[in-house]
Amino acid sequence: MIDILIVEDNKELAGLLCDFLRAENYTVSIADTGEKALSLYEKYGAKLIVLDIMLPGMDGFAVCRKIRKESNTPILIVSAKTEKEDKLSGLILGADDYIEKPYDIDILLAKIGGIFKRRYAIDEITDGCLRVNKVSQAVYKNDCPVEMTAKEFDLLVLLMENQGKTLNKDYIFNQIWGSDSLSEQQTLTVHIKWLRQKIEDDPKNPKKIQTVWGVGYKYI
Repeated sequence: MIDILIVEDNKELAGLLCDFLRAENYTVSIADTGEKALSLYEKYGAKLIVLDIMLPGMDGFAVCRKIRKESNTPILIVSAKTEKEDKLSGLILGADDYIEKPYDIDILLAKIGGIFKRRYAIDEITDGCLRVNKVSQAVYKNDCPVEMTAKEFDLLVLLMENQGKTLNKDYIFNQIWGSDSLSEQQTLTVHIKWLRQKIEDDPKNPKKIQTVWGVGYKYI
């Protein structure tokens, strides 16, 4: 998974921002259209999306709407559209912040750093009797350790970090196994079954990992 996906059709501006971010040790990819952004996001994922609104073809609002249907990945809108209605539209669609162009690069970097600290500095995820430590990659149920493979652990973290959201099977598969993986989607089904056996009180009647038929899975 990349750290930051820049969605910006101004190549000079995108390249400049990319250079600044890489100097801060972020991994960065650039998309100059909404369609390319969604393709990259589906294949590789991103911890943060820096999103322009005025794009050729699909605009930034449509990109934001599409991503919000699948994920709670932080979205930072950076746009020359300064009207109150535009800002409200972006925030209502689920953007985490809205910055006007031209922007001060130091302020933008500070906002990005703040998002990463708030979202990704948390070392533990807890949900009732289940506790997951992302640093040690340890899982505990009722304070008893639960043995998991690396893929099972990554899958559990992805589901828990998107609690309440339905994640598409293709999205989950690409996040955990990668778009170029030789594995098949049946692998995901098997790993979901194994996870349920380890964390559910009754794996045959799961309460935490729900199947959304025809779509994917949701962690409750």
